[in-house]
Amino acid sequence: MGKMKKKDSKKGERERSAQDTPEECSFKLSPVSITPSEEQHSHSSSMKSIPQEEHMKQTEPPVVTPATDVYEEPVLTQLIVEKYEGELLNGLYEGEGVAYFKDGNIYRGMFSEGMMHGKGKYTWKDGLTYEGDFYMNFPMGHGIYKWSDGSQYEGEVYKAIRHGHGIFTSSNQKVSYVGDWHKGTRHGKGVIYYNKEGTSWYEGDWISNKKEGWGVQCFISGNIYEGQWKNNIFHGMGKMRWLTSNEEYAGQWENGIQNGSGTHTWFLRRIPGTQYSLRNEYVGNFVNGIRQGQGQFYYANGAMYDGEWKNNKKHGLGKFVFKNGQIYVGEFVEDQIAEYPNFKYDRVNTPDLSGIRTQSSMNLAGSSTSRYNTGIPSLAGSYIELDLSALLYSFPEEDRQEELKQVEYAVLRNLTVLRKIYKLYSQLGSDGSPDNTLLMTKLQFWRFLKDCKFHHYSITLSEMDRILTENTDAEEVHSPHSTMLLRTFLTNIIYLAYHICQTENQEKNMSLADCFTKVMVQNILPHATNIKGFLFPDAQKASYAISYIEKSWHIYRIYCMPNTFHPYEPTMKMRHFLLLMNDLKITGLTATNIVDILAADDPCVRIDQEVNLELELTFLEFFEALLGCASICVTEEQIKQSESELLKREESQGSSIGEVTAYLKEGQPEHAFQPQADIPQDLFLRSSMNLKDKRQSPPIPVSSIKKQQREARAEKWFHQTDIFFLKKFFPAHEHKERLKEEIPKIREKQAEEARRQQIREEEEARLKAEREAEEAKRVEQELLEKAMAAMEAEQAAKAQEEEQKSPQPPVTPHDDAIIIPPPSGTKTATASKKKRK
Repeated sequence: MGKMKKKDSKKGERERSAQDTPEECSFKLSPVSITPSEEQHSHSSSMKSIPQEEHMKQTEPPVVTPATDVYEEPVLTQLIVEKYEGELLNGLYEGEGVAYFKDGNIYRGMFSEGMMHGKGKYTWKDGLTYEGDFYMNFPMGHGIYKWSDGSQYEGEVYKAIRHGHGIFTSSNQKVSYVGDWHKGTRHGKGVIYYNKEGTSWYEGDWISNKKEGWGVQCFISGNIYEGQWKNNIFHGMGKMRWLTSNEEYAGQWENGIQNGSGTHTWFLRRIPGTQYSLRNEYVGNFVNGIRQGQGQFYYANGAMYDGEWKNNKKHGLGKFVFKNGQIYVGEFVEDQIAEYPNFKYDRVNTPDLSGIRTQSSMNLAGSSTSRYNTGIPSLAGSYIELDLSALLYSFPEEDRQEELKQVEYAVLRNLTVLRKIYKLYSQLGSDGSPDNTLLMTKLQFWRFLKDCKFHHYSITLSEMDRILTENTDAEEVHSPHSTMLLRTFLTNIIYLAYHICQTENQEKNMSLADCFTKVMVQNILPHATNIKGFLFPDAQKASYAISYIEKSWHIYRIYCMPNTFHPYEPTMKMRHFLLLMNDLKITGLTATNIVDILAADDPCVRIDQEVNLELELTFLEFFEALLGCASICVTEEQIKQSESELLKREESQGSSIGEVTAYLKEGQPEHAFQPQADIPQDLFLRSSMNLKDKRQSPPIPVSSIKKQQREARAEKWFHQTDIFFLKKFFPAHEHKERLKEEIPKIREKQAEEARRQQIREEEEARLKAEREAEEAKRVEQELLEKAMAAMEAEQAAKAQEEEQKSPQPPVTPHDDAIIIPPPSGTKTATASKKKRK
């Protein structure tokens, strides 16, 4: 801005006219332009199974941004200051003042050296205002733009444009954006809300006002997309969840449409009492939103199709596995079996397969003979068929049909009880499923086997796994996460029953029905509902302990050792567990304690006075042994010390257990409050459980001493579990792993140190040898010099002696010499004497 001189100092006011020299102002914010409205699109699958194509659009209200000409050089005539009111210094605007521009704009605020600088407010004649920081005639820093239609921006500004972090709110208050801006556009990370309620929003990456990168959008219908975006549409990897129709697609998108490999799932509610995971799921290739190419379709009732697709229909070569395990391989045309075009497949009931050429899912010894449906009125009416092909091949061919029929009848007689048992064990440690399914896991199945004392027949759970999963990948044989349907559960019982009975009565060939009935009577019926062990007896404890399973499973796999007879199937023996606890240096545990824990649920560990630690441990036994160790090695003193530390930490943190307490007392669901990163998880969980118990239960009567003791013991158990895993077992393992990582470095360092030491020793030896050589040379030189000196002395003595022995020549006297005879006994001396003149 040009420098202005004071005209009337008394009034403290400066007026400018057209004849005056115009003052140049380098700041000009022209009227804003309005960007076209943005349309938010949600693409739903155009697949045949979706009842109605949903095309969701959400239009943002107009988003105002500065026009592009705001950055152009201002027109001089628009920058004439017609009037100024305020303070002057040396003829320049200084301090607080008001400037009236010729075009009708007004500035009120601070000046410095004739320029707008500091806090101020600039108002355009069309109603647009900016209030905030100014720097050398530019809005720069933090400020608020307000448009005449009610729109507002508050945040960082750089040279009159939105740049940095800021909040924009539309005129009707429905659309708001909170995030990063770059040169007036949404750019970087940000969240935009499309309605006042905040139920429709997008959070993620922006590039030049467009969604691009990774982001999550929640539509007003409740549907959610999470994944990659390009130019405001789904593009790349992403997941779309249609909550309105219980569907989900996860996979590749191209220009807002499913293209490439992906998984589309239709979630269904199951009927109480059934075991199936009622969800239809397609895994395969998509072209323009339809199933096309190679793919697999998993039906809710357990059937599966694997083959070629065209236009959302099975078309081409494929394999169909019916729910009873029978398989058809052949050509499909327009969703029908080409060979049997009139065959209709019911997704709920088992169809009549007597006229369909199918084969068993298990043909032993590479047999290619097709197995036709037997047509026996058996478990088919209950939607369950057993696959006993491997066992039936142990019987003569003429007896197989009868064996199958009798064992199916035996299962039918106990099916109601077995369903209840399956349901009970499927619920152990589970908080429910999002699609209301209950599938038994291997972890729960192990507990069932131990409760029913299957391991009392001198067979470990690991050996049972091998019997039941002969053709399974080695890594999955002992996985606790694998699941099984009810039919698999029943089949496994029959396999184990036959193995146990044949092992005990090798001479007597028992039928499958007899073996199954014997195990039912002796093992399952008396013991199945009596849940034991350290993990599952208490539902609350089980749900709590489950949170430590994943990391414990990781540690278990690390310390498994190759088996002598099964080198590709690492397992852990009890001896390895004992050594592990010793290596980790878990305080408060002795070898006797650990053996007692292992023997509590396995009579084969202690036989008389002998201890057998060569038995294999499944992950269930490993994890329950850890829980048993926690109840022993964590003392009351450690619990009190931990509580004291938690209380000190609580006092020093903003979010504490008191905040959790206040929140829960308001009646809010406890899962709505998540513990912050600086609040220990055990503190949050214990508070939640205690408050929930107090809220849901009546006050404990004073007379209920036993109940109070049980609750105290339960509370102690939670403390012990937390302290053992969080402060002992996991840290000890991590320390050992760090040592493992450091060992190569330590060895390398030691080798380098040894090499340097060797170099130093060699150098010292070399220097010592040189010093010794020099010393020897010096001594030799001294001896030589002494010898030479002795020889010279000897030669001198000999020469003198010879000189004395030889006769002296006569002395001829001179005129000027006086001859004085030598005294007796001394050498002759001759003195010369000059005559005096």
